[in-house]
Amino acid sequence: MSDMPAKLAEIVDDFASAPRDVVLEMLLEFSDAVPPLPDSLKGHEGMEQVPECQTQFFLRAEVQPDDTVRTYFDCPPEAPTTRAFAGILAEGLEDASTSEILAVPDDLYNRMGLATAISPLRIRGGTAILGRLKRQIREQSDRPTAALDRTEES
Repeated sequence: MSDMPAKLAEIVDDFASAPRDVVLEMLLEFSDAVPPLPDSLKGHEGMEQVPECQTQFFLRAEVQPDDTVRTYFDCPPEAPTTRAFAGILAEGLEDASTSEILAVPDDLYNRMGLATAISPLRIRGGTAILGRLKRQIREQSDRPTAALDRTEES
């Protein structure tokens, strides 16, 4: 059984071992780390909204032919905590395989020690983001890949 991606495990450890007053600063840094959306997703076309988030949050997971996953997130800068979840996942899941991402524990944010730093509502939103991401990956992994194998990488 594979464990969560190494980059994400490192981020989780950093948060779990950080003093509480530093955690919020770390979250703010991650809120700045969300990559901009490619033009093709600018209008959230093909992205899923996460209604559990208090703010507008959109995501998309794309399973690549090599079984790695590309993630896309969009959330307004006025929602730094929720945006930080996106930054953590964007960085922590970069180049991860489908099985590594599916192995990420659902209580990720509690393991990071965030339950004491941010509201339960925000934790619930972050957990929903991870859950929807995993569901998209599972749906794509269940699809036949024969057509994908014939398509050249762009």
